[in-house]
Amino acid sequence: MPNPSATPTPITPPRVPFIDARTGLIDRAWYQFFLSLYRISDTAVNDGIANLGLESLIASYDAALQALDQDVHTQPEHLINEIAQLQSQIQALQVTPPPREFKRSRYGQFYDTTSQTAAAINTPYAITFDTTDVSNGVYIGSPTSRVYVDERGIYNFLFSIQLDKTTGGTGIFWVWPRINGVDVPNSNSQLRLQGNNAEQLATIGYFFPLNAGDYVEVMYAVDDVTVVVQAFASSAFYPAVPSIILTVSNNIEGVQ
Repeated sequence: MPNPSATPTPITPPRVPFIDARTGLIDRAWYQFFLSLYRISDTAVNDGIANLGLESLIASYDAALQALDQDVHTQPEHLINEIAQLQSQIQALQVTPPPREFKRSRYGQFYDTTSQTAAAINTPYAITFDTTDVSNGVYIGSPTSRVYVDERGIYNFLFSIQLDKTTGGTGIFWVWPRINGVDVPNSNSQLRLQGNNAEQLATIGYFFPLNAGDYVEVMYAVDDVTVVVQAFASSAFYPAVPSIILTVSNNIEGVQ
């Protein structure tokens, strides 16, 4: 039989919820408190309240109230310590994402104001440029067929070539890019021009992953030297026609 002089478990402080949120049941600390009261009450019923003594019961409750009062007065200090520990844990677990990298814009626009004619058939030639329209990190090198980039990235090359055939008959024009002097595989295009003054405009675009210092050239070949990369003069109502216009930009990747 329980000891009739036993005091109840001190009442839990107000910061301990009555219901455990994890289980939906009464909190263990509160359960132990009420269980101790039950045991004291059960002892009083079985042995008689006189055996327990009213003073003993009052002393039990006084002890519980004193424990509660002490806990209430020390609660702020406990809370401060707990908050400090929690902040320390949060700082230890905090994962800072890497800073976003903003790609610098690199671009250029170039054209040529002269007609360019192949000296021999079935022979590669590089198309040259004589004018820089705008440029930032993309520039014409030496020879002037080479278009350099100063920063690693994915670049969009888009060019339009004005073609003409200066005599009758049929002629074929091939055009493809080279990077650092090496032909880009599976990049060629073929156009067939028929008859005298058979003008055509070839417009082709590519994406190239390039490193700083790489250069790109636009190569061409013909099977008839009367197929010409042709420039036309301006007129009273329209501007001149360059033989080639090339635009380059690296805004493909965006923000990283």
